[in-house]
Amino acid sequence: MSDLLNPGESLRPIVILISGTGSNMAAIVEAAGKEDWARRYGARVAAVISNRPEASGLTLAQSLKVPTEVLDHRAFESREAFDAALMLRIDAHAPALVLLAGFMRILTSGFVAHYAGRLLNIHPSLLPAFPGLNTHRRAIDAGCRVAGATVHQVTAELDHGEILAQGVVPILPGDTEAMLAARVLTQEHRIYTDAVRVWLRQRSRP
Repeated sequence: MSDLLNPGESLRPIVILISGTGSNMAAIVEAAGKEDWARRYGARVAAVISNRPEASGLTLAQSLKVPTEVLDHRAFESREAFDAALMLRIDAHAPALVLLAGFMRILTSGFVAHYAGRLLNIHPSLLPAFPGLNTHRRAIDAGCRVAGATVHQVTAELDHGEILAQGVVPILPGDTEAMLAARVLTQEHRIYTDAVRVWLRQRSRP
């Protein structure tokens, strides 16, 4: 299987969803540029979409020359209505891959089914331990010696699905949530980029 794009082939779009600072998004966009994913895997980051107009990651994406869009979930009466509108926004890019990068929304089963097999998430714990929120506080309170992050396929069950990559860091004496979160974030940037790269390589065109 070739690792290079054939001349004349169109690029496979990647859409990234964010709600906050977008640091994982930036790590992926920067890797795509430095490693020439367009040539190697026939892929490009087509858009960054946020459910929060105030998300600082939007400005970061714009500085990286990635088109951005906002769809404020607060303008919709139901989760289903928001997800339906979000699908329309995403599908306008005909994405090969949709990445949740700090996208703080619980997605409906219909949304997840629509993107089955091409919807990935990064979670700040070593799943199956500590799904949900407040992962760093829970790991410290439980007396864990290590923590980390997980990249996984998204399913209708929150923070489940096939595990694609994990990164581990120690929990040190005196660690606060913020200290542990910063240490884990360095692993998030590494493993999410690695997992996307592997996903694209495995699906490179012959």
